[in-house]
Amino acid sequence: MPGTIVVGAQWGDEGKGKITDLLAEKADVVARFQGGNNAGHTIVRDGEEFKLHLIPSGILYEAKTCVIGNGVVIDPRILFGELEALRARGISGDNLRVSGNAHLIMPYHLLLDGANEQQLGKYKIGTTGRGIGPCYVDKYTRIGIRVQDLLDEKILRRKVKTALQEKNFLLQRYDIGVLDPGQVSDELLGYRERFEPFICDAGLLVNRALDEGKHVLFEGAQGALLDIDFGTYPFVTSSNPIAGAACTGTGVGPTRIDHVIGVAKAYTTRVGEGPFPTELFDDTGACMRDVGHEFGTTTGRERRCGWLDLVALKYAVRLNGITHLALTKLDVLAGLPALKVCTRYKAGRTLLDEFPLLQTDFHHARPVYEELPGWTEDLRDCETWQDLPQAARDYVQYIADFTQTRVKFIAVGPGREETIILPRSIGRGGAL
Repeated sequence: MPGTIVVGAQWGDEGKGKITDLLAEKADVVARFQGGNNAGHTIVRDGEEFKLHLIPSGILYEAKTCVIGNGVVIDPRILFGELEALRARGISGDNLRVSGNAHLIMPYHLLLDGANEQQLGKYKIGTTGRGIGPCYVDKYTRIGIRVQDLLDEKILRRKVKTALQEKNFLLQRYDIGVLDPGQVSDELLGYRERFEPFICDAGLLVNRALDEGKHVLFEGAQGALLDIDFGTYPFVTSSNPIAGAACTGTGVGPTRIDHVIGVAKAYTTRVGEGPFPTELFDDTGACMRDVGHEFGTTTGRERRCGWLDLVALKYAVRLNGITHLALTKLDVLAGLPALKVCTRYKAGRTLLDEFPLLQTDFHHARPVYEELPGWTEDLRDCETWQDLPQAARDYVQYIADFTQTRVKFIAVGPGREETIILPRSIGRGGAL
């Protein structure tokens, strides 16, 4: 299976890091294809926790090549801070490669991100304030600074000066002050020697690996419902965290992809602003948050929790062409007497079986639930499908049938070993 994509199938925070780490064991290359350090992947291995924001989850395997693709935006300070933290724990990071075409998050992006949110007031998006959106804006208005610009000082200084002609005007408008082009360039050039060993033609590297029959694992950040085009706009991220972006974000063709793994929690969470039809404001939602340790890896913010939204999950399956689902945090639901799953929305007097096109409909959507029996057993000692209580198996089967896909992985705890790989008979997909 040369090309496999791992994507989030909800609003992010689904546990992609754990699933990517599990799959990376059999991969040769792990390539991150979009987003920036506004994402966070937590990996628990042998009881030790690793929090990653930019570096691909496969970095813990030093024999694997880890690639940050051109679709990612990079804050140099964060990147090298992560590398230093990994090295302090005995992981060299020498297997990292960075696309020369990836864009750099500049100091003015951070300042403008915060100022934009402040100006929006009660209509704020709820960004992480990491400068991601402003960096992507510059990419598409063609005044962005790329990793490869570090290798040519003359070009870098000219591009920074050009960008600051506009940015300083905006910074003054927000009463922040202005930045000196020379100082900004000098600061950036201070990273050049540290960047040089990692810079590569990532598209060529990944395509050659595929040509040689190697397994490439494409890692996404955030989730499908945060997609800039197909998510709950405007409360979305600034990139495309869906499977199609793996091709544009690393430089490979769609014919190179064999499987798409969608990661979803057994319930639903969301961080930041935006509509959330199945959100719970009662003790059940608080229990999910506490038992599931639902706090953002990047920001530490409390995650909003609610019942599993199957309409949205079916939409994510369609958007991504998901061939297999990885269901995480099933153990968190233990002890609840009954479980609800949203199978339709009600918008006014209209019943919706599909995710609505109009954002107004989604903002006013109310969930229509089906109720399934819960279970009391602790799942963390379950190692096989048969070990799960019948109610848990029925819950998983219901998800597979409703989304018309196959549940391949079930996480019953945070550790990578606390994952059940299901037999071929569950759902309708082919084997990995």
